[in-house]
Amino acid sequence: SQFLKQLGIHPDWQFVDVYGMEPELLSMVPRPVCAVLLLFPITEKYETFRTEEEERIKAKGQDVKSSVYFMKQTINNACGTIGLIHAIANNRDKMNFETNSSLKKFLEDSLSMTPEERAKYLETYEAIRVTHESSAHEGQTE
Repeated sequence: SQFLKQLGIHPDWQFVDVYGMEPELLSMVPRPVCAVLLLFPITEKYETFRTEEEERIKAKGQDVKSSVYFMKQTINNACGTIGLIHAIANNRDKMNFETNSSLKKFLEDSLSMTPEERAKYLETYEAIRVTHESSAHEGQTE
């Protein structure tokens, strides 16, 4: 996709749509697969679950391996971009980046940051912000 190319991901890797979980539909997905992004509508039930889960984590804590790359989403209408960053960041060892990849530099710079610091850094990271904005304006965002 053009979005990945602009971020400096080698064309060996791409995102494709999965049209269903039936074996014949899954057989159309190129292999190997590193990540699956799920798109779903935000409902009242989901918001209630999310709020309860956040409260539970605040109260009891959460054990997350340090190797997991996660960032908070603070930019409106950027869930797809954040999902892509998570998918790529957690598969860095498999990805081929172009020499001047803005995403590779962002990941290297932000590796030692907290999820909140990564979010703030992304807000100021011009190359990814511009790529996100141009992609969001030309594609479907609902």
